[in-house]
Amino acid sequence: MNAIANFDGAEILNTFVSLLVAFVLGTAIGAERQYRQRTAGLRINALVALGASAFVDLGMRLMGNQGATQVLAYVASGVGFLGAGVIIKEGMNIRGLSTAATVWCSAVTGGFAGADRPAEALLLAGFVLAGNTVLRPLVRLIERAPIDESATEAVYEVRVAASSVRRDAIRDTMIERLEAASYPIQDVAENEREDDVEIVATLATSSATGKQLDAVVDSLASLDGVSHATWSSRTSD
Repeated sequence: MNAIANFDGAEILNTFVSLLVAFVLGTAIGAERQYRQRTAGLRINALVALGASAFVDLGMRLMGNQGATQVLAYVASGVGFLGAGVIIKEGMNIRGLSTAATVWCSAVTGGFAGADRPAEALLLAGFVLAGNTVLRPLVRLIERAPIDESATEAVYEVRVAASSVRRDAIRDTMIERLEAASYPIQDVAENEREDDVEIVATLATSSATGKQLDAVVDSLASLDGVSHATWSSRTSD
């Protein structure tokens, strides 16, 4: 029987050590996520690391290093789909990206363990935990720092509500005044509405000054046929 013929105590012990290392390190990574009440907590990270280790170990048992390499490629893509499941979009906000990245790193940790690299697995797990704990104060410090508008990368839009009769003249004047203020335009769109036309100019520059844009918008608002003019900004993709 093949099951009896393939029984190798040394190989089974090696597999046991690989799975144990993956399980312990995945549990450590997951414990931090569980403590912070994240979607993918202790069990998920432990099982992801364990599964990745088992797949890589099986690949090595069957085809050596080549088999482990092939399995790793499938593990990486498979865990990518799993990580996408913990990402939640709520309006303009996206949650779960750090948890998804942690699950991905748990899989790599398991991969190291399955490839008989326990030291590397331990090293990676340590860096993952450091990224989720030690870097948190630094993130809070950066978020609390005053924002320098000239240094931020953002998308700026100038919106003008114009009468349908004077739409062309207003659009041309809008472009001229923005370019005169050193704000080249990336795109101009028009949205037809019941009573007027909304002209939206997207600026090509990645930074702008609020006072300068206020001055341009005020000058556009005074044009004949313009009922409203404003500008807005949003973070770039």
